[in-house]
Amino acid sequence: MKKESVTVQMDGEKLRAVKRYMEKKDADLERELCDSLQKLYEKYVPSSVREYIDESCEDAPPTASSKKQKEKDKAAAAADGAQDRSAH
Repeated sequence: MKKESVTVQMDGEKLRAVKRYMEKKDADLERELCDSLQKLYEKYVPSSVREYIDESCEDAPPTASSKKQKEKDKAAAAADGAQDRSAH
């Protein structure tokens, strides 16, 4: 599925504060925002629409860029596995 960006405005001082205190707790701002958006999606989008979207994503043929990314991911995983085995 194609990813899109969301831009929000927040007072700079408040943003710096939330980043600072999240960092102290090893929390990731982007991950937390993504989780919150997912919860909003599940709360407001009817389940039948979510199912339709999920099915249409599964049925869509993979694009050339997604195929390349999958190949890169497999190669990286294989390289990590080889490093793990050689470290033992």
